[in-house]
Amino acid sequence: MRVRLLAVARFLETHNRALVARQLKLSRTSVNAWVRIYLLEGVEALRNNMSKQNASKISSTQKQRLYEYIETQSRSELGGRLTGKDIQAYILLEFGIEYHLDHIYRLLKSIGLSWITSCSRHPKQSVEAQEEFKKNII
Repeated sequence: MRVRLLAVARFLETHNRALVARQLKLSRTSVNAWVRIYLLEGVEALRNNMSKQNASKISSTQKQRLYEYIETQSRSELGGRLTGKDIQAYILLEFGIEYHLDHIYRLLKSIGLSWITSCSRHPKQSVEAQEEFKKNII
């Protein structure tokens, strides 16, 4: 919240959003959005907008379902690896909620998962083939 207020205060001094973004090392898009919200709705709108933006779009029940889906897919005998785009598509299809790809990885972290995963099983992998391979290793 402080950064938003600082950006708006600097804008009121300079009337130059690009300069404010450079000075504070922020994106111009963010500074533009905050200034626009401030000019249209005031300081309270910056606070309200921030809490809405930081609120999770997905419920805890949906998070649990997502976790179970990812766990099931990672242990599937059919093989294949889930990417961020796969998870993004699943959330949109199952829950009707659209996430930016960057937020998918934050969401995964919030439910105790990482985008760095182990390889899933190859569809043609078998225990017998593994045992045969082990016998042939010197």
